[in-house]
Amino acid sequence: MMNRFIAGFAFLAVAGAALAQNTPVGKWHSIDDKTKEIKSEITITEAGGVLTGKVSKILRKDAKPDAKCDECTDARKGQPMMGLEIIRGIKKEDGADVWSGGKILDPENGKEYTLKLTPEDGGKKLAVRGSIGPFGRTQTWVRVQ
Repeated sequence: MMNRFIAGFAFLAVAGAALAQNTPVGKWHSIDDKTKEIKSEITITEAGGVLTGKVSKILRKDAKPDAKCDECTDARKGQPMMGLEIIRGIKKEDGADVWSGGKILDPENGKEYTLKLTPEDGGKKLAVRGSIGPFGRTQTWVRVQ
């Protein structure tokens, strides 16, 4: 009887861990569209059902360690890239493993885009879709292991 309980508990713990990975929460490597090299590490956190994401590491070879968001047009203008909040106000859609309704900032051009996040490949990858109206593009970020 006790062995069944332990086995059942272990199964639930493993299944719970696997399901927990099918979320945008965690650390991600963003990939440069042109060079296919890792640009940065983004940490996505959740508070009260709302996700935010900040640049936690800049990994580009040509990056300046003291780089600032010179192209930003809001309160983030002139703020350091390290720690810069680039994802704001995104929430999980009802009944789906999709998060939407927020914005993502491209600190290289200072533009904000409507955001949709969709975990893929069991949570190992994240489809990051930024758009303005019907126009947009999707990047694939890779979970940091």
